[in-house]
Amino acid sequence: MDAGHRYYDAFPPKSTNVAVETRENGRKIAVVTKDVAAGEVIYKENPVVAVLDSDLQGLGKHCAHCFRSIQESISIQLPENSNPVQSTFCSKACLVANQSQSHNLLFTTESPLPAEIQGTPNTEASIEARRTAQEKFVTYVKKEGRAGPLLVARFIARQVALETAKMVEGGKKATEKNDFTDSETGDYLLADHIERLRYLELKPNPEELPLLVDILQTALPGLEQFVTDERHATLLGKMAYNAYGVSFGGGRDDKPEPTARSEDVEKTRTPYGTQRQIGSAFYTLSSYLTHSCEPSARPSFSTGTTELHLIANRELKKGDELTVAWVDVSKHDDESVIEGRRRRRIELARGWRLACGCSRCDEESKDLTPKEHKEQAAEEKDGSKVEESMSRFEAGGDPDNVE
Repeated sequence: MDAGHRYYDAFPPKSTNVAVETRENGRKIAVVTKDVAAGEVIYKENPVVAVLDSDLQGLGKHCAHCFRSIQESISIQLPENSNPVQSTFCSKACLVANQSQSHNLLFTTESPLPAEIQGTPNTEASIEARRTAQEKFVTYVKKEGRAGPLLVARFIARQVALETAKMVEGGKKATEKNDFTDSETGDYLLADHIERLRYLELKPNPEELPLLVDILQTALPGLEQFVTDERHATLLGKMAYNAYGVSFGGGRDDKPEPTARSEDVEKTRTPYGTQRQIGSAFYTLSSYLTHSCEPSARPSFSTGTTELHLIANRELKKGDELTVAWVDVSKHDDESVIEGRRRRRIELARGWRLACGCSRCDEESKDLTPKEHKEQAAEEKDGSKVEESMSRFEAGGDPDNVE
């Protein structure tokens, strides 16, 4: 059996108490591999990449790497000429991790290659070209005010960093301590993890890709091959579908109101609502947690960082599916049961093109009018997609044989 077919034997690691299974409809779900008590932490997970909300970037109130709240007197910053995104860090460890994972490639003129690998020497012209590319991308990101472009850029930078590190290590390289959830064996690339995840088909802003390509090719000619038009759109769609909203203590109430149309506002998976988060983060394992308005578990950020703790909402038996609320599923005081149901379903449709089929939605649908029943029947059940190569692979074909 090749490594592709063994993937779900090695991922997620047994220590997470979770396995990924396939439903009859082909959809992947996460299940617990042991009995779990209500309130028990099932697993803890750190993100692959994370980005603070645009209104918090540059304020110095939160660590740009782990999101920890920081005091100005103990914050750590990089020199201004190598920090166009104005990142602040809570510790030397977070600064070093952020630099090595993505910051150096995206926002400095340092070599993106490990010290052991000899690169082409910089010239005054190449340094200036790189700085110009970075400034243009940062200007675009600030103008857009969305997490997606920066999540994708940091993800690609992480791919480059991990691949070049493997060249130095001579092959397999395990992730660092307190890093994202990798396979049990470390045999898989970051690309192997993300290609198996669902995504939304999006139409990226045509300005975006050329700016990202310019950053990559001025850092190291050839890096632009990491992102084609199709790959860029798919990565944006993966972040849009799978990213979680990070919030502490029930979330904040000072996030600026979005100015975009409601259907165009960026959404993240969070039971408190995207408007209460401080940033967005992408996780390999937690991406398999499906939505339910009666979730079996909940994400918690009780450490005050991006480390996600998945906590059981009720007693779970071995083999039970793990679900979380992607939106605020609480009943608001000023809404009826049907109004609350409608609000949840509108948010799910706008954020994930999903029509929830959970038991709570089914029970509450009994009070719908005939017209509302008809409207529900016309809803798109699931507008997310899997990559074509993975569809062929799951069907027993060759994922590399593109017809």
